[in-house]
Amino acid sequence: MTRTPARAWTMLGLGVAAQAAGTLVVTAPALLIPHLHAQGLSLTQAGLLAAAPTAGMVLTLIAWGAVTDRTGERVVIAGGLVLTTLAVAGAWVAGDDPALLGVAFLLAGMTSASTNAASGRVVVGWFPKDRRGLAMGIRQMSQPLGVTLAAVTVPTLAEASGVRAALVLPVVLCAVLAVACTLGIVDPPRPPAAAAGPAAENPYRSTGFLWRIHAVSVLLVVPQFTLSTYGLVWLVTLGWSTAAAGLLVGASQFVGAVGRILVGVWSDRVGSRVGPLRVVAVSAAAVMAVLALVDVAHLPAAAVVLVVATSVTVADNGLAYTSVAEAAGPRWSGRALGAQNTGQFIAASAVGPGIGALVGLVGFAGSFLLVAALPVLALPLVPRVDRSHD
Repeated sequence: MTRTPARAWTMLGLGVAAQAAGTLVVTAPALLIPHLHAQGLSLTQAGLLAAAPTAGMVLTLIAWGAVTDRTGERVVIAGGLVLTTLAVAGAWVAGDDPALLGVAFLLAGMTSASTNAASGRVVVGWFPKDRRGLAMGIRQMSQPLGVTLAAVTVPTLAEASGVRAALVLPVVLCAVLAVACTLGIVDPPRPPAAAAGPAAENPYRSTGFLWRIHAVSVLLVVPQFTLSTYGLVWLVTLGWSTAAAGLLVGASQFVGAVGRILVGVWSDRVGSRVGPLRVVAVSAAAVMAVLALVDVAHLPAAAVVLVVATSVTVADNGLAYTSVAEAAGPRWSGRALGAQNTGQFIAASAVGPGIGALVGLVGFAGSFLLVAALPVLALPLVPRVDRSHD
């Protein structure tokens, strides 16, 4: 096994922290919905405010990736966090003004996309190929960390003291990490442009590998967000209390985060990303079908099955992300990772209304079965062989 530079672990820690801060910023508006609704906004209006950061990210992910390819990770992560700090500070100034809040949240999403585009790239750049699965699995824990941090602070502070109090932590955290990343992040070594050879060529033109991974990820993200969005609602329909269901959904997210690390280690051991990705696709179809059976038959194993299903359906993220970075090469990975996230966010944004309408038509069992078909459709799209510039 190739020796991992000590500096790589520092880059991983800063990358996880930066991404967690970005996730906190993007998640916070959704957790403000109860407060905003109590202040007189309709649920539709509050929902639009909650969706503003995600819309902002979709607009800028590829652009941030292109900037990363051109200027390096340190500038993008640290500079993006500075801009995110200013955007969230703007939301703090806006207070309860919904129009100004909407603009500020949109800008916060546009700026926080910088950490999505560059934090994974700096991890891939510093870790040797046979340790990247582990490293990217750890990096993928930044999302549940950010969501958890938001969940335990934002609603409570908003209820007690209003929007401004709830936004203090995101402002302070982004500002502190902007300084830390400026001082601590070092761009990974990259070959000179003249010596880059095939790595400098547009990988989207030379092969269909990246297009296939993007398509697979879009299909596999639907089961993941179906469970994270409607898992709690499903448990409540089975007779669970909202509090108990919320605890189980939260616990399943952490189990899934650990699962990402284990799958990453597995991919390192077998020396392949697409092989484990194929197994995950099959498993995702199976667990969604089992969920449908549990719903129809009212089986008592709902909790166990939901935890397993959540773990399985998030396991592809790190595999696909690492595969995209390796296939794109050091001079295209920023744009490729931006495109990867853009496709997933667009698909994820359709899950809420789409699956909600589907549940109204065919119930949870029918919806789970239809969602189970998507990983089956993804299976033939998974490339047979990995592609890497290492």
